[in-house]
Amino acid sequence: MTELQLHLLIVDDDERIRGLLQKFLVRSGYLVTTARDAAQARRLIAGLEFDLMVLDVMMPGEDGISFTRDLRRRMATPILLLTARGETENRIAGLEAGADDYLAKPFEPKELLLRINAILRRVPAARPAETVPKMLTLGEARYDVERGELWRGPELVRLTATEAALMRIFAAEPGQPISRDRLTGDLGRADETNPEARAVDVQITRLRRKIEADPKQPRYLQTVRGEGYMLQPD
Repeated sequence: MTELQLHLLIVDDDERIRGLLQKFLVRSGYLVTTARDAAQARRLIAGLEFDLMVLDVMMPGEDGISFTRDLRRRMATPILLLTARGETENRIAGLEAGADDYLAKPFEPKELLLRINAILRRVPAARPAETVPKMLTLGEARYDVERGELWRGPELVRLTATEAALMRIFAAEPGQPISRDRLTGDLGRADETNPEARAVDVQITRLRRKIEADPKQPRYLQTVRGEGYMLQPD
């Protein structure tokens, strides 16, 4: 499927599901490693690099959402969560923890493959080796791309999970407008059952208060008419 085989990590306590997904994804062109729980996954992550991780939410010991939240403090590897629970609040909990997508069991392996492919299509833009600096300067504020931290002078600025997710999205493509629809989808709010159609606008307003000298006249987190929002560092 690709010249360079991408490496996936499947973490699920169900041995049958692990085996099924591994065989299917290997046939689809991926290199696949599996783990039975978060503890085993941590050992693998310590020694191997993965292009995407598929994590089951309901696992013995540390659950997938807690594991995702911890991983997000240390790495930006895309994460797709699997769960038997498809309620909206559980989807949002996983996405706010930092997951890139969410798929409820039972599912067709083909749908999982399509979602994995969709996430990985966005990864090249999120991982430019040389074009995006490690630190983005935003006036008096600065954003550490690798750590996902926003600083103002010597002070670390506290970001909510959603604000942190927005900063990761914008920092991956500085100077490029990103549509509200894409932001909505990436934040897990593209959901017909979700009445907060303008939730992204609210989050942008809050994030501007932490970045801009004058949030009402934004210099760094700009609105691009007809296109969406754009992070424009110095």
